[in-house]
Amino acid sequence: MTAELPEPSPRPVPSGELRASHDDREAVVEQLRDAAAEGRIDLDELDSRLEQALTSKTYAELAVLTADLPKSPSAAAAAAAENLPPLVLKGGMYGASRGPGRWEVPGHVIAHAGLGGVSIDFTRVECRLTEVVVEAYGETSGVTIVIPDGWATDTTGMDPGFGGLKDKTTPDRLPGAPLIRLTGSGGMAGVVIRHPNKRERRKLDGNGTRG
Repeated sequence: MTAELPEPSPRPVPSGELRASHDDREAVVEQLRDAAAEGRIDLDELDSRLEQALTSKTYAELAVLTADLPKSPSAAAAAAAENLPPLVLKGGMYGASRGPGRWEVPGHVIAHAGLGGVSIDFTRVECRLTEVVVEAYGETSGVTIVIPDGWATDTTGMDPGFGGLKDKTTPDRLPGAPLIRLTGSGGMAGVVIRHPNKRERRKLDGNGTRG
């Protein structure tokens, strides 16, 4: 009686053959546009490479399109932002806030409302990241998050708790705009994420800032 041979294990898929995502293609598109703006490729070549980028299915197909280009400043800035330590805000007795105003956005923001509450305003930042994880805990006084028009939010990882979650944002995400991935718990007071209200919009327009 002959012994049964073990079935061959599946061949590992080389990294270049892995399927690319929409975000992967968008990152290459941004790098190509930066290269054209810097005069590294002409407009005809830009159009050709953009068409290939949008139809590429694997990492290898995307890599060919930028192999002769230096890493873009925006990509370097995004890498630096990803390495920033998490921003931790604790409401404590008197509350805490970040923004409005210019501040450097890390890849992870943690907000504990405490008794005083926490407010996070992204409307005047220049975020180089495609995704930012905001871990919010409503606790006793709640957390309020304000994001610019064109930014989007994913709240599927959020536990509404007793206080609930109020998502007043629109689903209209602009190409390349960041996604706020909201996690944590609403606690007793809840978590609110929204776009600027009328008063905040007047201030933004008056300062000539862009959302």
